[in-house]
Amino acid sequence: MDYISFPLPASFFAWFTPITTSYALIIAAEIGDKSQLVCMTLAARHRAMPVIFGAIAAFALLNTLAVIFGVAIANWVPGYLVAAIVCVLFAVFGILALFFNEAEDDDAVLPEKSSHSLFFTTFILITVAEFGDKTQLAVVALSSTALPEAIWIGSTLALITTSILGVLAGRTLLQKIPLSLLHRLSGVLFIILAGFAAVEAYHGFYSSFASFTQFLTTVQ
Repeated sequence: MDYISFPLPASFFAWFTPITTSYALIIAAEIGDKSQLVCMTLAARHRAMPVIFGAIAAFALLNTLAVIFGVAIANWVPGYLVAAIVCVLFAVFGILALFFNEAEDDDAVLPEKSSHSLFFTTFILITVAEFGDKTQLAVVALSSTALPEAIWIGSTLALITTSILGVLAGRTLLQKIPLSLLHRLSGVLFIILAGFAAVEAYHGFYSSFASFTQFLTTVQ
């Protein structure tokens, strides 16, 4: 590029290129991923703004950890343990949704969570689900080859975008699907995600230990 005819400082491109690259890569990886499904499910039954802000806070934290600590963060807690926590969390959330007691009338107003409660529910779900996930590891890898601050900006903007898209999809579902059916669909969705997390935990555990006896020996 001719910097004389297009007088932009070189620092502009040092920021612009990694921001756009990380944005495109992360948004492609996150479309349809579990964090977006969490946002969609919560927003379908509750107010949108606390869900959005909870997701933004979670992704800001996760990307900050990825940029600062790099691969060490993913190795700090064993992958199988993270997957097991995700499994339990999603399973509980799914069971509560399946067996939620509500009035027969689908037009009845759903008891709404407080904004603080909904914010922290979203924050905890996404933080635990995405800790050590492929997206966080991608941010780690990108940060090692480009300006870390620019990677943080691009990846965080991408994750905010996918979260908002998930919330919009959830609000659309609320207008088209009866509330009682939506509860059961969201419950099934979280239980399916819990199943995937259980499989990941199982494979991760036995890739780290030859047997449960070896695990017990290591712990002792």
